[in-house]
Formats: sequence, structure tokens, C-alpha cells
Amino acid sequence: MKTVQLSGSPRANVGKTDAAALRAAGQVPCVIYGAGEQVHFSADIRHFKNIIFTPETNLVEVGVNGKKYKTVLQEAQFHKLTDSLIHADFLQVTDDKPVSVKLPVKTIGQAEGVKAGGKLNLKLRKVKVKGLISKLPEYIELNIEPLTIGKGISAGDIHIDGVTLLHPKNISVVSVDTTRAAASVEAAAATDAKAAAPAAAAKAPAKK
Repeated sequence: MKTVQLSGSPRANVGKTDAAALRAAGQVPCVIYGAGEQVHFSADIRHFKNIIFTPETNLVEVGVNGKKYKTVLQEAQFHKLTDSLIHADFLQVTDDKPVSVKLPVKTIGQAEGVKAGGKLNLKLRKVKVKGLISKLPEYIELNIEPLTIGKGISAGDIHIDGVTLLHPKNISVVSVDTTRAAASVEAAAATDAKAAAPAAAAKAPAKK
């Protein structure tokens, strides 16, 4: 996983009034937990570009009051009306302890089923996994080229060394679904095949 930096300032007071003042000043109230005492801090909202507004999942090295914390983002809260970031929770991690995170799913290639008129359906844009930080990729890459109409990739089909998917094995991650156009083509082909069968039989020479 790639590491990004975030500089924070310790919060002297933790409460709604203080949080509202921070947000008005363009700061995001944050907390680090997972290794003893919680660390409350605030950070410039502009510095969250490579943490939240990115398709990858990154390690976040947070600097607060001269101390560095290796973390991963666990939760982000947004304003219901403005959709602006209002709070962020970070989990402190270590190299020797497995951590649970959500990784984005990326597909590569064009599915055979899509070429035949089917529709690609990415059912899980992120999957929850568990593993050591050193084993976790920035995203889950799936090759969808062999998928025909009606076929897909389930959680049980995904195997990454040192990483465990925290989903039931039968949960579908991506599939190629049929469409009306594809169904019409299949129905027409089936009809033509049925119509051609008697004609072929009539042309066949009689056995002596």
C-alpha cells in the first residue's frame, strides 16, 4: 500500500462547539484510536484529497505534535446537505498485527459477455479484507475477460497471498448480466435453429 502524509494539530477541547468552530475554519475534526489512548486532532480539509477522494486505499502517516502515527482511514462522516467532510476516524496500525480495511475493486479487460451484448455489473465496488499491512494491496484487480453472459466472480474466487476476504464465498463481486438485446438475439438464434432442423432433416437422404 502507498503511504500518504497528513499533518494535524492537537485539539485542546473535544466537543460540538469546538468541532463547529474547526469546520468553519476549514479544519476537519479527527481521532486516532487502536493503540491505547485516543489522539484527537484536526487537519486541513484540503489535505484529504489523497485519503478520501481517491479510488485507492492508502496508509496514512499522521503527524501530530511532533509524533508520527501509522494509520488507515476507518470511517469518514459527511454533512447530509452539503456532502462536505465533517469527521474522520483513523485506526493506528502496526506491521505485525493484521488489520481490516475496505479495498476498491478494479476490473481489467473487456468481458466476452459484454462483447456479446451483456452488461457488466460491479456489485461490490469495495471489498472488506484482513491482513498484515505489508500484504495489503491498494486495490483488488480482477480480470473479467473470460466472463460470458451469466457468469461472474464471487468472493470465493479471489485469492491473494496473505489476505483474507471478509465476505461469504458465494457473494458475487462482479458479473455479466443478460440484457433485452442479448436475450432477443439468443431467442432469435434458438428460433432459427428450430426452423432449420426440419428443413435439414427433409434434405437428408433416406437411409436404405
